[in-house]
Amino acid sequence: MKHSLAKTLVAAALLASTVTTMAQTTVLRVSAIPDEAPTELQRKFKPLGDYLKKETGLDVQFTPVTDYAAVVEGLASNKIDLAWLGGFTFVQAKIRTNGGAVPIVQRAEDEKFTSKFIVPIDSPAKTLADLKGKNFAFGAPSSTSGHLMPRFFLLKAGVNPEADFKAVAFSGAHDATVAFVASGRAEAGVLNASVWDKLVEGANPNAAKVRVLLTTPPYYDYNWTVRPGLEPAITKKLTDAFLKLDPNVAEQKEIMGLQRASKFIPTNASNYEGVEAAARSAGLIK
Repeated sequence: MKHSLAKTLVAAALLASTVTTMAQTTVLRVSAIPDEAPTELQRKFKPLGDYLKKETGLDVQFTPVTDYAAVVEGLASNKIDLAWLGGFTFVQAKIRTNGGAVPIVQRAEDEKFTSKFIVPIDSPAKTLADLKGKNFAFGAPSSTSGHLMPRFFLLKAGVNPEADFKAVAFSGAHDATVAFVASGRAEAGVLNASVWDKLVEGANPNAAKVRVLLTTPPYYDYNWTVRPGLEPAITKKLTDAFLKLDPNVAEQKEIMGLQRASKFIPTNASNYEGVEAAARSAGLIK
């Protein structure tokens, strides 16, 4: 009786293990930092998700989140397999997972990414120093291009946000920052160059009410990162799929346009050491 029970328990354990493995290898759970409106993130991901499903044979499921920390925790707790992260969010994920989260690809544009400080179109400001005493809007607290790197460059220019601005607000997203400044809710703000260009190209009414005061020096930013322990075969399939994307291929042109990418290139954790150093310098991580 005991021997039979033991065999049954072992069989049940093996079955549970098999089911878990099947779930891991047939469903790809994807998310992204919420740096734009949820509807825009969904619109951008849909064609890419269909492509990844075709290339990997996995059921690709996109899970939106409400804040940056949720993506980091999702990777750390194995609830998310693949995530679109900013450079600072990747650094946070790397620290949170003890180096287990691995960046696999980035857009070529992310090697030399920039942020743009904006002011109302009729603002007399000419330099960052002219913003002292103003109400200022960053994006999200964990945003690389909407907070960390702009803060770093402000400090280098002798502007301390907490001491020199009248008030500091966090809009939560790049497009929201433009709305803040356009409406007068903030007298200046900062967002990433890619979203700014997209808003201008789309004749966004808020973008028409503001102007660029200054563009930052370049830095590394966004990447696609996989969770700790994701099967190497799946990681390779994903990496190869991204590297194959070509805007000159008709069925891939829309994907690359929505991702605002000329091509994807391999990346690694060492590319983000400068971002981590800036975060420590700015006191955003200890």
